[in-house]
Amino acid sequence: MKEAVQNRVDYEERAALLKVLANPVRLRLVHSLLTRGCHNVSCMEREIGMSQSCVSQHLQKLRLAGVVSADRLGNEVYYRVTSPEVAKLAAALFGEEEDDYAL
Repeated sequence: MKEAVQNRVDYEERAALLKVLANPVRLRLVHSLLTRGCHNVSCMEREIGMSQSCVSQHLQKLRLAGVVSADRLGNEVYYRVTSPEVAKLAAALFGEEEDDYAL
């Protein structure tokens, strides 16, 4: 019986992850980070054509959800996807190989 409890799926947690990824801007940011590796906000701003504040707000939501992490290098903050689960999901969504992604 104890093993069955450990193997239960947390549907609330999975739904929350899907909800944070359901936004097209956040999905694009995650895909870009996976395919191009670590980026700072100004690079992502140029890549997707949105303001720094907009990109930062979306990255904050991804951070709070545990999808990305941030590392400071001097004055710059670099983001990367840290969730293998998100990499698997993106690979399935985009028909790509998870092994080609930067984690």
